[in-house]
Amino acid sequence: MSIKDYYGILEIESSASLQDIKKAYRRLAQQYHPDKNHNDPYAAAQFAEIKEAYEVLTHPSKKELYLQKRWYEQSIGAKKNKLPVTPVNILKQVLELERYVSRLDVFRMDKHGLHDHILTLLNDEAIEQLNSFNEKQANDEIIANLVKCLTVLPLNLILSLHTQLKKIKTNDAAQEKFNQFIIAKQKTYKRDKYKIWLIIITVIVLCMIILFAA
Repeated sequence: MSIKDYYGILEIESSASLQDIKKAYRRLAQQYHPDKNHNDPYAAAQFAEIKEAYEVLTHPSKKELYLQKRWYEQSIGAKKNKLPVTPVNILKQVLELERYVSRLDVFRMDKHGLHDHILTLLNDEAIEQLNSFNEKQANDEIIANLVKCLTVLPLNLILSLHTQLKKIKTNDAAQEKFNQFIIAKQKTYKRDKYKIWLIIITVIVLCMIILFAA
């Protein structure tokens, strides 16, 4: 599903400042607010879009998630009908993605959006075309750079992508590195889970000690 063009709805450039956004909202609200249009349903529908766009673009965290989804969609959309699926072109897109992800706040990023973007970029058809070139060295680079992107994802999303990405034909060494990355992530997940339970048990024990000591 395509995301809405909130900048287009507010009739502003994507470089617009917060003041520009507010100014555009006030101008369009005067034009489309139901109270100004005798509750015309078409004006009301347009105003609802304008209000939604304004609320997202003026809310820092909502805006950040929106811009990430917008980047993912534009990155795929701008290339899917222009660039043929070749190892070189896929590698270029993966490198671009890796640079983009490295600049994001890992705690506020749209992790599901990143997961879905990679699955769209490397769907079954794309992988089949990629493998037809039999350029394993380039595929090794693709996997190596995708792993850098995967480090920010939770284990369940990583495993989902591993199932898909292991279909790409690579050299044994590259595949082994990918598998080792997965194993390391699984160990970290288990260790963190045990830490949480240890903390909970420790807190319970301390509470009991304090209770009985009183």
